[in-house]
Amino acid sequence: MNPSDNTQIKLTSFSHGGGCGCKIAPGVLSDILKNTRNFPAPKELLVGIETSDDAAVYKLNDSQALIATTDFFVPVVDDPYDFGRIAATNAISDVYAMGGTPIMALALVGMPIDKLSPDVIARILEGGESICTEAGIPIAGGHTIDTVEPIYGLVVLGLVHPDKVKKNSDARPGDKLILGKPLGVGILSAAVKKDQIDTSAYQALIACTTQLNTPGRLLAELPGVHALTDVTGFGLLGHLLELCRGAGLGATLAMEAIPLLPGVERMAAAGLVTGASGRNWAGYGRDVDLSAAVTPVQKALLTDPQTSGGLLVACAPEAVDEVLAIFRKARFEHAAVIGETLAGPARVAVE
Repeated sequence: MNPSDNTQIKLTSFSHGGGCGCKIAPGVLSDILKNTRNFPAPKELLVGIETSDDAAVYKLNDSQALIATTDFFVPVVDDPYDFGRIAATNAISDVYAMGGTPIMALALVGMPIDKLSPDVIARILEGGESICTEAGIPIAGGHTIDTVEPIYGLVVLGLVHPDKVKKNSDARPGDKLILGKPLGVGILSAAVKKDQIDTSAYQALIACTTQLNTPGRLLAELPGVHALTDVTGFGLLGHLLELCRGAGLGATLAMEAIPLLPGVERMAAAGLVTGASGRNWAGYGRDVDLSAAVTPVQKALLTDPQTSGGLLVACAPEAVDEVLAIFRKARFEHAAVIGETLAGPARVAVE
């Protein structure tokens, strides 16, 4: 049983997927959305769906733009309070990934009310509220429905200066790529679902997934930071490819430089991987070149769906030290340079 579980019912037993691992596969999502990109948009819409960015951005005036995003999913852990915290952290991350400051949230709640007690549901909401309090924002309303699976998340609104918006499509050739959090959340989530996680690994999972990506709003102030996104359900490779496609660039990654959560290589080798990892590779693997040195376990980590994952930064080489200093000051000890962008087609090569 999950070391932190204090309920009689395993929340993950309701989940056909886990956290951001329940996202629609990238290839399927592309087919669904292929005819939605031709809708007319007002000039005030600075960021829409064109480049699969993290949030929409609408210019209000010369000094303010509104960031709007939503994210919700099924349980990734069994402890209701931790589930609420993770879901809220994940939703708020999209505002930070645009370089903004969150100002308000609305709760999205779907619960099987005939199977979960009011106390369990209340703990999920309390977990989300605790993270919103940490972020300095209120939950000002929301919507609830009766569902088959527990679903929780937020609509989050934020503000950013129109000139400081950090899109995922503005990377430049020769930018260094910096990842703010280690990979392996999907693998640890699979271990939770199969009751194969110990206390230390569970604590590492919670610490990672409930750490707010607050450096994003400070990184937006740096002229040398050209692009930002966060790594979630499509894995590192998937979200890097979105960045590359938006900017019309390629990228290289150094596998040995990519930070990993403790023990996840061993767990992946033992088969604790998610089905989403394989779906991710099927959706974009044709645009990835893996060197012969990249093992199947490492490939699984590169496609591992990250719930509440880290920021991925594309910055000028001379900005690297300042970017890392911002991460370190916010206690993101694993932040590291993992690769760089280069002129060429939108492909990723992993060495």
